[in-house]
Amino acid sequence: MGSKMTKEQFVLEAIRALRNPARSQGIHSVYSGFNQAFKRYFGEDSRDTTDKLVADGKIVIRPVKGGVMMYLPGEAPEMRDSGDIALEKMGLA
Repeated sequence: MGSKMTKEQFVLEAIRALRNPARSQGIHSVYSGFNQAFKRYFGEDSRDTTDKLVADGKIVIRPVKGGVMMYLPGEAPEMRDSGDIALEKMGLA
C-alpha cells in the first residue's frame, strides 16, 4: 500500500468498496468488517471519526441492530418516524 489514507478517505472508500448495491447503498459498521479494518489501519476506534464526518455532512448514519449503517450523502433511506408508522398501520394517518 502506498501512502496512508486519511480517516475521511478511509471511511468514504470503505462505504464504496464494502457495500453491496443490490442490497443496500450503505454498509453495516460491524458486519461489513469496517470497525475491525479501521482499528487495524489506524489503531483506534472509528466512532469519533464517523461522528465528525456526520457532523460535517460527509456521511449519513442510521442506527440498526448491532451497530449503524453508513451511507454517502444522498444515498441513505429516508428516516420515518415510528409514531407515524404506527398511526398509518392503525389507519389513523
